[in-house]
Parts: sequence; C-alpha cells; structure tokens
Amino acid sequence: MAKGSGSRGVVVPDRGELPLVGYVRVSTADQAEQGAGLEAQRQVIETTCQRTGRRLLTILDEQGSGRNVTERPELRRALRLVARGRAGGIVAARLDRLSRSVLDFAQLLDRSVREGWPLVVCDLAMDTATPEGEAMAHVMMAWAQYERRRISHNTKAALAVKRSQGVRLGRPSGLTLVVRDRIAMERQAGAGWSAIAARLSRDGVPTGHGAVRWHASTVRYVASNLTGGQTTECTLAIRTALSHTPCAAGAITETAK
Repeated sequence: MAKGSGSRGVVVPDRGELPLVGYVRVSTADQAEQGAGLEAQRQVIETTCQRTGRRLLTILDEQGSGRNVTERPELRRALRLVARGRAGGIVAARLDRLSRSVLDFAQLLDRSVREGWPLVVCDLAMDTATPEGEAMAHVMMAWAQYERRRISHNTKAALAVKRSQGVRLGRPSGLTLVVRDRIAMERQAGAGWSAIAARLSRDGVPTGHGAVRWHASTVRYVASNLTGGQTTECTLAIRTALSHTPCAAGAITETAK
C-alpha cells in the first residue's frame, strides 16, 4: 500500500511495491569480453523474480571491477536507485557476486537494514528482509572469507616452494628496457607511483602485457623488480633528454603519492 509523504502530500510506494534491481558481476576483463558468467547470472535472477512474483527494474552489469563497493560503479548505481525510491532492493545470483569480504558485505547489509530494503541472493534462497535471511547472510559471508583466505594461503605456500626451486613464475614480460629505465629515472627524481602511471598511460606506453592503461601498483611492481645500481645507455639517454627538457624535468618532481 502506498504511503503519504507528509505536508506535500506526495504518494511514496512501500518498498515491497517497488521492483528490485538486479546486479551481475565478473571479476576480470577477459571474463567480461567472453561474457563468462554474466548471462547465467541474469537467467538466475530473472527466474527467481518470476517464481517469487517480484518485479525487476533492470539488471546492471559489473565487469572487471574492484573488490569493494566503492570500486564498483554499477553497484553504487544500484544503491542510488534504491536510495532514490526507484528500486525496492538489490538481487544477485550469488553471494560472492555482491562481495567476498565479510567487512564489505557487513557494511552493505547494515545499510540495507538501516534503510529498510532487502538484499536477495538467489542461490541461497536468502532474503534479508527476514530475520532468518539476515542471520544466514552473516554466516555465509564468514565462511566465504574463510575459504578465500585458505585458498590464498595454500596458493602462496605452493608458489614459495616453486620459487625456492628456482622456478620463474608468471608470464614473460614484454616491457622494454627503455620503459624500465624511464620508471627508474622518474622514481629517483621523486615522482609518485600514480604520477608515473598517469604519464605512461597519457603517452600511450603499453604495459609489459600490452595493456594501454598503467596503474600505480603496476609501476611499483616493475620498479621492485629492477636490478639496482645499473646505469644503461637507455638510462643515460633519458637523463640527458630530461636535463634538456624543462617541462619533463619539472613534471617528475611531483610529490610522491
């Protein structure tokens, strides 16, 4: 039943009368390009809504996203739809599509409880509009984090054994010596990781694996694997060029971030 909003007399529908907004997510860009998992998640959401008699406003796709709510623009968009009264809650096909961090999910759950809208997770038949559903969400998220940490621990242990055996891990990097030297020089000049990454991206310099966008973590990784103390011809050439280019020289003296 609709409710009045007070002095203005605007009719605002109950949460239960509003449609849900669906949320589907894949973790990597490769999965997004291949459509891996997205269509399956959509089908689960649509089937669940049809079976339970709930309406669906739209389904938002998150592709190659971050690990928490602040790094997921489509999840933030879903939250805005709920906050603005266009959707009555959020529905996801699986719990780990919303979050695999207990803290992150707990914050999302707390927000839904405070604002009075449900989180619906199809594979667990969980609806946090009920006390049972809320309790189940906490238990399942704790278990999901345990599994994630256990797998991470086992993986790190296995990699450590491989390294101790002299095995070189990961794909060979296609990063040129010129780029490595540029990173080393800019870092030595006081530039921060984010500033270096931004300039490499701006200049169209590809990463070691051919990506067009650099991140601070990527630059830091490259720098951590540089052989210290080596001054190559590339380094000398870059130093000479920078010393004769005021704008470049000034650019790399930004405060480290």
